[in-house]
Amino acid sequence: MNKQTLKSIAEAIVAKPKGVLAADESTPTIKKRFDRVNVESTEESRCRYRELLFTSEGIERYIGGVILYDETLRQSTRDGIPFAELLSSRGIMPGIKVDKRAKELALYPGEKITEGLDGLRDRLVEYKELGAKFAKWRAVIEIDQQDIPTEYGITANAHALARYAALCQELDIVPIVEPEVLMDGSHTIERCEAVTSRVLERVFTELDAHRVFFEGMLLKPNMVIPGLKCPRQESPEKIAEATIRCMRRYVPAAVPGLVFLSGGQSAEDATANLNAMNMLGAHPWEVSFSYGRALQAPVLEVWKGEEKNVAEAQKMLLKRCMLNGYAREGKYSQDMETAE
Repeated sequence: MNKQTLKSIAEAIVAKPKGVLAADESTPTIKKRFDRVNVESTEESRCRYRELLFTSEGIERYIGGVILYDETLRQSTRDGIPFAELLSSRGIMPGIKVDKRAKELALYPGEKITEGLDGLRDRLVEYKELGAKFAKWRAVIEIDQQDIPTEYGITANAHALARYAALCQELDIVPIVEPEVLMDGSHTIERCEAVTSRVLERVFTELDAHRVFFEGMLLKPNMVIPGLKCPRQESPEKIAEATIRCMRRYVPAAVPGLVFLSGGQSAEDATANLNAMNMLGAHPWEVSFSYGRALQAPVLEVWKGEEKNVAEAQKMLLKRCMLNGYAREGKYSQDMETAE
């Protein structure tokens, strides 16, 4: 493990005003997104869409890293340039999603465990050869108002995250550790904070036990937010206060950055909440973003699979990246959404 290499990569990904573009949708997931805009999901259409994203002019000012899917890491532009090489040439770190999705946790109804540790060391060797500088593993933490998650469910996922992170650092690949407390359901913000606290405490206990180098990793947490079906939704200010309070209690200052997931929020809400967190003042870590839908959904709506719409779709991506860049510094305002 080369600690300086890991630290340099992690810091570059979250250097102000940058964040992460999560373009690591699995084939079934991107099919759902294409279906919404009536685009057939084929290897060719998926490749063309990712090329649209990665060649968008100016995004390197706001994007420090892009998470790719296995298929995407192996693809190239129409000019034959591998996507990892293209991104690197623009100063954007290429990364790779390495988990094999969440499955039911045996004998624990309602909870999930992420699979993919078997063979991971060998896969990481290959991914590094293909150009990946960092990786991502997502743990899915279901939540209800009382019984879920159990302590065992939390511990099992935290242990898997730590094993993954250690394997990454062994090869000088920066791990993004993603313990996602889902925002589905009707739970309150208070319940989300309680569960997120338990999860983060266990995750960092496991990371420490596995000798993971905190300065050479990034955390991709959920925001502390009410469930989508909760009758009492909260303001960005309330969400920011609860989220930063939780992070300060459980995330070591040694971690270079928090790259928050959007988790089903609208593009505008995700940006407003990130902005509110950065308006609270200086933090021990960079407070950044790792958005998938919150960056891509507006782009897909413009593109619709039509070549004639590529330029406008790329402008939309740049706009969303720029707005989140402003939010990284607490300088975003709602008026910017409609400004030309």
